[in-house]
Amino acid sequence: MAKYRKLGRTSSQRKALLRNQVTGLLYHGKIITTESKAKEVRKIAEGLIAMAVKEKDNFEMVKVTAKVPVKDKNGKRIKEIVDGKKMTKYDTVEKEIKKDLPGRLHARRQMLKVLYPVKEVPKENAGKKRNTKQVDLIAKMFDEYGVKYANRNGGYTRIIKIGPRKGDAAMEVVLELV
Repeated sequence: MAKYRKLGRTSSQRKALLRNQVTGLLYHGKIITTESKAKEVRKIAEGLIAMAVKEKDNFEMVKVTAKVPVKDKNGKRIKEIVDGKKMTKYDTVEKEIKKDLPGRLHARRQMLKVLYPVKEVPKENAGKKRNTKQVDLIAKMFDEYGVKYANRNGGYTRIIKIGPRKGDAAMEVVLELV
């Protein structure tokens, strides 16, 4: 018996398709696709969520000092003249950050192998590069899904059949997170 479905594509196309659909599922919470694709996406997504659940608390809080540029009321950096050169003025700030322990770091890197980077574009700037934000989907996995599914032993996704697609009569389904 085969370990996976080939989905009528070359291996590179198939991997790209599955990565894209897993990223969409974890970002939006549900996707509409064919039944065979949904079953393959489900395998990958449930593995990633299980990893996030296992490593959700595997970090330590660390205090670090950082140099932050001083800004004026308009948000521009304040410059001062030092030895005849214009230099940006900095303040030192103490911050508390999460430092991943080795197991969580490994899980993060495994997730980065599968998930594509996601950019969030506001509605008013559709089609433009300005004001886009990079979404940290890995942090969402640990902080949101890891906590949400902590007391659940697998079965993080649900497949609901919609019916045959009009063009080729392929069975369409909604794949969603429970």
